[in-house]
Amino acid sequence: MRNGVGWSKLLTAVALAAAGGSALIGPAPAAAQQPGWAPFVAVTPLYEGDADLEGGGEFGLSAVQLRLGTAGPVGAGFHAGVTLNYDYYDSSFSNPTVFGATAPWGNVYRYGVSVPLAWPLNNEWSIGLAPSVDWFRESGANSSDSLIWGAALSAVRRDRDGNRIGIGIAAFDAIEETKVFPVLVVDWRLGDRWRLINPLPAGPTGPAGLELDYQFDGGWSLGVGAAYRSLRFRLSDGGPVPSGVGEINGVPIFARATYDLARQVTLHIYAGAITGGELRVEDRNGNLLRKDDFETSPFVALTVTARF
Repeated sequence: MRNGVGWSKLLTAVALAAAGGSALIGPAPAAAQQPGWAPFVAVTPLYEGDADLEGGGEFGLSAVQLRLGTAGPVGAGFHAGVTLNYDYYDSSFSNPTVFGATAPWGNVYRYGVSVPLAWPLNNEWSIGLAPSVDWFRESGANSSDSLIWGAALSAVRRDRDGNRIGIGIAAFDAIEETKVFPVLVVDWRLGDRWRLINPLPAGPTGPAGLELDYQFDGGWSLGVGAAYRSLRFRLSDGGPVPSGVGEINGVPIFARATYDLARQVTLHIYAGAITGGELRVEDRNGNLLRKDDFETSPFVALTVTARF
């Protein structure tokens, strides 16, 4: 077992909870300001081009991510939400030398639930708590050994102009690894059209990063940013490393174009590159067996979010 520092799991839950319980998915701040409960759904297909592996061979990835949930006030200024998550990842390998010229894993699935909560301390400060449970595993892996669970706690300050900034901490038991890491929550206007924000939680990069956004007239906005993404999952009982642990890490650098298709439906289009890519294989106890880096790879994705 090793200790690690990572961001991706956490910001999804905390930024949302801190923003008012809109667990978020996308246009969370707007949803949080609406009276009553606000159901939402988000779908994200993703494609990453093949990249050369440092030790020889190639690696590529395609995925589909689904988020479904609702959030709203529960009285006395408190907000709560629930989000159901489902991800499907299809990795492609070509002669990965470091891993014995055999694909170290096949299709990987993630499914789970998060329950972000938020409550005000006064007119400026609020507290967010976001417990979550996920199962992240290759097809054929034992579900009971694929559990990722924990919670994030944050404190967020909102000024008179509606800008938000906050910090927090999260702790997760993540398949033979304990993760404790800091949280940064940002939603700050830099003028009438510019904003510094965390990336869209339901998007292909996850929210663990920063993005500079510019709002145009006519429902368009453009953004550029970077994030950290880490996928950690239990391997199949019958694979090359039975009941081991796989991990895919990288830093997406991206440009995003967003358009409001309708009052409650938004399209986000992404293009960018995955840098600092790393693949890891560990034994069933979390001890590193093999790892390899992959070269910068292009990616494209789109996210459609709808609120009801």
